[in-house]
Amino acid sequence: MGIKNEKIEGKLILNEYDSSNLKRSEYNVENNQLVVEFKKGGKYSYEKVPISIFTKMRLAESQGSYFSKNIAKNYKYKKLS
Repeated sequence: MGIKNEKIEGKLILNEYDSSNLKRSEYNVENNQLVVEFKKGGKYSYEKVPISIFTKMRLAESQGSYFSKNIAKNYKYKKLS
C-alpha cells in the first residue's frame, strides 16, 4: 500500500493510492474538504477534516484502513457521484 503519486496544485493536495479500496483523494487546505474516489466506484466529499488527520492518512501503512477507521464515519459527507 502507499501513495503512487502526489501533486500540489494551489490549495489542493492530490494523491493517487496503491490501495485495494482507495483510488485517489483531493484535499483542500483552505476549507479542509477531503474528496475521496473509491476503486469500486463512488466519489464522496468529507467536510472539516483537519490537515493532521489527512496527513496521518497519507503516511499510514494502509490508507484505506486508516480512512475507514478514522474518517469515513467521523466526518459529515455527501456522495458526489
